[in-house]
Amino acid sequence: MTIKSLKIEGMTCAACAKAVERVSKKIQGVSEANVNFATEKLNVSFDESKVAISDIQVAIEKAGYKAIIESKENVLKIEGMTCAACAKAVERVTKKLDGVIESNVNFATEKLSISYEPSKLRISDIKKAVEKAGYKAFEEKVITIDEDKKKKEKEIKLLWKKFVISLIFTIPLLIISMGHMVGEKFGYSLPSFIDPMSSPRVFAIVQLALVIPVMIAGNRFFRMGFKSLIKRNPNMDSLIAMGTSAAFLYGIFAIVQIFGGNVHYAYDLYFESAAVIITLITLGKYLESVTKGKTSEAIKKLMGLAPKTAIIIKDGKEIEISIEDVEVGDIILVKPGEKMPVDGEVIEGMTSVDESMLTGESIPVEKTIGNKIIGASINKNGSIKYKATKVGKDTALAQIIKLVEEAQGSKAPIAKLADIISGYFVPVVIGIAIISGFAWYISGETVTFSLTIFISVLVIACPCALGLATPTAIMVGTGKGAEYGVLIKSGVALETAHKIKTIVFDKTGTITEGKPKITDIVVTDVITENDLLSLAASAEKGSEHPLGEAIVKGAKEKGLEFKKVNIFNAIPGHGIEVEIDGKKILLGNKKLMDENNIHLQRLEETSNKLSGEGKTPMYIAINEKIAGIIAVADTVKENSRKAIEKLHQMGIEVVMITGDNKRTAEAIASQVGIDRILAEVLPQDKANEVKKIQAEGKKVAMVGDGINDAPALAQADIGIAIGSGTDVAMESADIVLMRSDLMDVATAIELSKKTITNIKENLFWAFGYNTLGIPIAMGILYILGGPLLNPIIAAAAMSFSSVSVLLNALRLKSFKPIK
Repeated sequence: MTIKSLKIEGMTCAACAKAVERVSKKIQGVSEANVNFATEKLNVSFDESKVAISDIQVAIEKAGYKAIIESKENVLKIEGMTCAACAKAVERVTKKLDGVIESNVNFATEKLSISYEPSKLRISDIKKAVEKAGYKAFEEKVITIDEDKKKKEKEIKLLWKKFVISLIFTIPLLIISMGHMVGEKFGYSLPSFIDPMSSPRVFAIVQLALVIPVMIAGNRFFRMGFKSLIKRNPNMDSLIAMGTSAAFLYGIFAIVQIFGGNVHYAYDLYFESAAVIITLITLGKYLESVTKGKTSEAIKKLMGLAPKTAIIIKDGKEIEISIEDVEVGDIILVKPGEKMPVDGEVIEGMTSVDESMLTGESIPVEKTIGNKIIGASINKNGSIKYKATKVGKDTALAQIIKLVEEAQGSKAPIAKLADIISGYFVPVVIGIAIISGFAWYISGETVTFSLTIFISVLVIACPCALGLATPTAIMVGTGKGAEYGVLIKSGVALETAHKIKTIVFDKTGTITEGKPKITDIVVTDVITENDLLSLAASAEKGSEHPLGEAIVKGAKEKGLEFKKVNIFNAIPGHGIEVEIDGKKILLGNKKLMDENNIHLQRLEETSNKLSGEGKTPMYIAINEKIAGIIAVADTVKENSRKAIEKLHQMGIEVVMITGDNKRTAEAIASQVGIDRILAEVLPQDKANEVKKIQAEGKKVAMVGDGINDAPALAQADIGIAIGSGTDVAMESADIVLMRSDLMDVATAIELSKKTITNIKENLFWAFGYNTLGIPIAMGILYILGGPLLNPIIAAAAMSFSSVSVLLNALRLKSFKPIK
């Protein structure tokens, strides 16, 4: 029997708890179900061979509730990984743990993102499992940009030092070992005291003395490689350790033979191969570390944006404190040219602020009292005081960094093939190397020849390039997006975006500004325009409807008087009914007029004309007689038409969804060039409309900004929330646009296409390299009359393959948004 704990959402009373218990117990395979209404938890015992946990969740959802497996997410830093096979090994051991829901290792960032059930598993259990597999897992403390930089620099310096030491001993070793062969061609010879013919013993001992420091400098390969081999999780280090150890041990065997009188073994020493392999692979690792550092530059730039100190006003005095000590409610002073330390709201002063580093918007934004401040933006020309509203991990910058880090730690579906292959690759290569070497030996070739084959196969087949192909491209791609205010939340979103065939735009606040304005005032003979506006604004002052707000704002701009409202009655979906100065006033749509039998007279024609222009007519009746119309329109955003044109050029169908009437929707659609209109759609039906388009077999993206867009954003294949929107919309979305510019939708899709192309190129190179390299190392060219692959060349090729994949990923850094 399996026992699971599920969090139940949607329960309001004990009867709900009973209902959840009842439906759970009815499921075949469930033996026990208990709901605790106070903690909102269901503990269920079931037979996994008869029913899956997903079936229980579906049954509970059909009953009108939501069942969620209680999970905790954590990110652990993994030490000791050297290739994709290591990453796969860590994933494999953690996924086996009872209670783990999802486990992903990013080889490029050396991080494990794990989701697990805290009721079944502790973080210490996960660490122990990782350590048993031969690696080290630990929770990262919050690392500052300086600490992170120092750590990476230290790692790079150590690799360079090891490479230099290896090189110092490898060059003379190579000259001594190859000197007699090269000398024969060019007419010179080695000094007699180290010549293999005259002094074979000295020749051998000098080579041994030179190779030992190189083996010590490369001790990590042996330590990690054999450790992984013993734990049955062989990796890249295992291949190098086996290959170089075989060469070294054969050299020791040859020395024993030389000292025993078999001096011809002086020509079979293999020390130079071991030394050159270690030297070249250390160089490859050094170049890899340098290049890998460049792939995460975007996140480092973001981390480095925040200032280190802030000036706060306390008891009338200016005090400089560390940014970590700023608290919500502190009053912060920022002078021209300084960075805003945290998020907040202006309480004194006026300035313009450069927010380009966070939003990609190059034009400074004017800020006055009441305006929001984004931490890390730059104060351009005026001193301001503002109240801190979000500090530490709650600031916009911290949230962006978190989003980018999570995206860089996630996996794209395209990576799954590489992951599967990496998991089996190293054991298969070891098998191929042993079989190849043995096959050549039994075919009549010498031990030296067979050993060459064995070492070449092991060294050339290291799957580093395979493991770096996807994560490095995702790191650069998501980082580049963040640089331009396009936050892609995951590798899945990044990959799916390039398949989008239809984009559904919400109208209000997305295609349009979402801030309606009065465009026309039409009156009958009984009232003047200003009096009509004054009455309408007085009536709407208590309303929160955007159209009502536009009328109130219009009256304020004209300086009109607001009258006292005696009775106020909101009629949902129709308008409002109020009493002002003893007059009964109705203000709303045509339905409200029809229901109250108010004839529009000659205003009906005017109303139709206004609707045709994309304006919303609001009718005002006084004492059951039509008095006039106030037309309100939501203006189209500056770049909406240009963005839709660009999407059309990319072969994407554009749909607009709105609750407005069809005529108003058609007017807006004609202004921006929309292909298809879904008008008079209620907020709760938006997700169903998206589902209908998906049923046509299309990949659909939904772009929205409001709470009512959240279900549709979640339903779409890709949900895109725009930065001016609500937190709920951003939470439901896969991509967040920091600006309200629709051109960024095209940028996100273009970036997805470029990144996926880059990943495919990387995978092609990585697979192609191994597909070609292994048969050559096995001696296929030699059979066809060509040369035998030297292990030294194999080591150089292996190192080059990893660096070339990284360099290809870095090409994405040249990406520029669509203009």
